[in-house]
Amino acid sequence: MFDEDEVIRVYVPPGWPGSVRPPGSAGWLKSAEAYLLDVCPSEYRGYQVLRRHPVVLAKLAREFVASQLVATRAGLSGVRTSLAGFVDAGTVDQAASVLQQEEARLTRVARGVDLIDQALRDARFTPKL
Repeated sequence: MFDEDEVIRVYVPPGWPGSVRPPGSAGWLKSAEAYLLDVCPSEYRGYQVLRRHPVVLAKLAREFVASQLVATRAGLSGVRTSLAGFVDAGTVDQAASVLQQEEARLTRVARGVDLIDQALRDARFTPKL
């Protein structure tokens, strides 16, 4: 038994989204749902099945983010050749930088979505030494 003032700590692994409460804590499912909806197209908010079944939302969010990552990487691989002759070299460099930053952001989002999906499927995270 524990004192009601005692704080129970739940480990979340590196890459856990900061806006999502730890699994099992008060409000965790609502915060996970909000995060997943934020990474999906806004139209997903209108589908009640996604709100009733967070594991379905996580699956669709995972696929959506993965497709964005593929598209960003494809854009990055061809940005220099496709823009050469249309804009100056500095602008091409800036466009490539934008895509690199977006690739890094999407990689972090994909990790967060994956971790939430695991937690929704009852995975328990433990620190690795």
